[in-house]
Amino acid sequence: MLNIFARASVSRVTDPIGAALVRAGLTPNAMTLIGTAGAFVCALVFFPAGMLLAGTFTVWGFVMLDLLDGAMARARGSTPFGAVLDATCDRLVDGALFASIAWWAFVVEGNERAATAALICLVLAQVISYVKARAEASGFTTADGGLIERAERLIIALVGTGLQGLSVPHAVEVSQWLLAVLSAVTLLQRILGVARSAREARP
Repeated sequence: MLNIFARASVSRVTDPIGAALVRAGLTPNAMTLIGTAGAFVCALVFFPAGMLLAGTFTVWGFVMLDLLDGAMARARGSTPFGAVLDATCDRLVDGALFASIAWWAFVVEGNERAATAALICLVLAQVISYVKARAEASGFTTADGGLIERAERLIIALVGTGLQGLSVPHAVEVSQWLLAVLSAVTLLQRILGVARSAREARP
């Protein structure tokens, strides 16, 4: 949803920065790998150790590099490999984030409900992205969008961990269950979109 309403505004800020980084000799793929490695490691190190604020801010900082690799790709020209690399790295970061939150909830906090919600979010995040990729590979064009996409998932998850790190009780549990429900709705929206495209494509 944020892709629809905020993309133009964000691009006005990030595109000049992306162009400058390209002129400095950095490639979009390098930026993708830097952001992925940083977010992946920080999620797996800080959240399982109970360092929620450190995990929230470091993961968020590295995830922001994902905005810059897109801007750099627009400045330099995107490639099919770059698109695949970016999508693959996004899935790695999502998996690491929700697995780490689940570990914190179960092992550190002893909250099985929050851990269950985080695992549901992990699965749904991967499946939502897979539906889009598989549908596009099959020639369907209405499998994107939905109530929440990756940006919203990250915002909700990291707001929850950040508030919990600031001693707001149950913030992770509430945010994860909210995200689980919204993700289920988004998955249903995408499946229905694919079904609609399939009906329209019938001779």
